[in-house]
Amino acid sequence: MSEPTGPDLPRGRRDDTMARRRRLELHWKMLIGLLVGAVAGLVANAWASSKFIEDSVYYAAYPVGQIFFRLIFMVVVPLAFSALVLGVTGIGDVRRVGRMGFKTLVMTVLLSGISVAIGIGLANWIRPGARLPDEKQKELQEKYKTDAASKVESAKKAKSVRDTLLDIIPKNPLQEMVGALDGSSPGGGMLALMFFALAFGVAIATSPERTGPLVGMLEGVYDVCMKIIGFAMKLAPVGVAGLAYSLTAVLGLDILKALGWFVITVIVGLALHMFGVYSIVLVFLARYSPRRFFTRGSEAFLTAFGTASSNATLPTSLRVTEKSLGIRPEVARFVLTVGSTANQNGTALFEGVTVLFLAQVFGHDLNVVQQVTVVLLSVLAGIGTAGVPGGSLPLIVLVLMSVGIPGEGIGIILGVDRLLDMCRTSVNVAGDMAIAACVDRGEQAKTVPAPPPAS
Repeated sequence: MSEPTGPDLPRGRRDDTMARRRRLELHWKMLIGLLVGAVAGLVANAWASSKFIEDSVYYAAYPVGQIFFRLIFMVVVPLAFSALVLGVTGIGDVRRVGRMGFKTLVMTVLLSGISVAIGIGLANWIRPGARLPDEKQKELQEKYKTDAASKVESAKKAKSVRDTLLDIIPKNPLQEMVGALDGSSPGGGMLALMFFALAFGVAIATSPERTGPLVGMLEGVYDVCMKIIGFAMKLAPVGVAGLAYSLTAVLGLDILKALGWFVITVIVGLALHMFGVYSIVLVFLARYSPRRFFTRGSEAFLTAFGTASSNATLPTSLRVTEKSLGIRPEVARFVLTVGSTANQNGTALFEGVTVLFLAQVFGHDLNVVQQVTVVLLSVLAGIGTAGVPGGSLPLIVLVLMSVGIPGEGIGIILGVDRLLDMCRTSVNVAGDMAIAACVDRGEQAKTVPAPPPAS
């Protein structure tokens, strides 16, 4: 007998169903928190006394934001390590598929590097964070001086290119882990930790028959860290409201103008990468029409935009890649499954722009070595980013702190992150499908069938 539905449901169950439908999604709550905090801060900035603003920020807004941030900070290192190792072990299975896996890995690193370069180039050209007046930058630095003092000092003592490259290989990985967040590591810090994670993952992948329990343990660590971050994200609307109040109460409308330029910079970068770089790659490496690719793949791109999750889009992207694009199933399933976690071009671009934007907001001029570090870290962080909404935020914190920017600064962009997450996820999924087309072509795939005649 079928279960009752709609009006036939018992009253209690019907009420529960209606309550779930009325429940706001987290990104809407965060946007509301941003607006409420920003409006309250602007009102305080215009009419409240400086004493009231100082006390309300110090005793209320700042502690609320810190609770949210510390819940994330405490799992950042284990999350980054486990995510990267698991990402590489997935790619490590390419040993069984030979050339196809190698091509996937090369394309992933190449496209991620190009995407970050585009993002950093735009951020240096548009300089969205530098649109904040000098006096406002000084006020912001004053606000975060307790957390940022040691990092700013270390940023001024940037290492040479030679030393930076040598420090990528850690002498003591555990010591690098301990000092990764506070800048006290003796070597490469987060970059050294990521190198160790990559080496660890490759070693596991070469002996899968004996490392199953270890992989299972790392999967458990990753799941637990993501669960804790899930708890923290429930506090995100309140934390965003507190941060927005702190910023607008002190800085007024200037910070909101800078945030608007940040959004424009990210979207322009994502559009250039998706419709420019991918088109070039499709024409020259896959011998595939970009127009046909974007037309036939639109269902997957729209699904990615709506869900903001590469993992949630995977069933749709697999079906579209096989049926609409004509890619062989064995190629599509391998490349897209690995790519849903490891190939995050849009996320890498977003991370690069975010780091430079916040560096400009805080008045930090990153030198060439530090910007190269941002590129490398953003590419590696893209490999370790979870394919779920907001999965890039914890790893962005690591990249920020590695170049001397207060990790708490990430809160400035949280209110607009959902929109940008939807955009960059579409780019991520398109990148997976473009790589699949390239690999399929290289593996002597059969000719892509012509589109069916119009009825």
